[in-house]
Amino acid sequence: MQVETLLTDDQVLQQLGERLARHRLARNLTQEQVAVQAGLGLRTVQRLELGAAGTQLSGFIRICRVLGLLDRLGNLVPDTGPSPMAQLRRQGRPRGRASGRPAATSPSAPKPWSWGDAP
Repeated sequence: MQVETLLTDDQVLQQLGERLARHRLARNLTQEQVAVQAGLGLRTVQRLELGAAGTQLSGFIRICRVLGLLDRLGNLVPDTGPSPMAQLRRQGRPRGRASGRPAATSPSAPKPWSWGDAP
């Protein structure tokens, strides 16, 4: 189930709360256990699962941490790539080398292949 852009804020909060509740139940945890592990009050966990708009985002993050979902929060706001100006600035500069040896003195450089060479 994907969060729809046409939903109201309250509906999005309700869907996120339902997802939290499903994850909690899948881990066989009570609301009280999640509250203790996240360092929150029981009522805060209940309100988050109900999708109550008055809860703070920090409580949501703490519960996601307890449920092992924190690494997925990056999907909420995807990272942006470099700006077009930054890309243009990088085009004029050569990329730094990974090693200190010049490429020409590399002992593993293959010699040119020609027809008739044995494999």
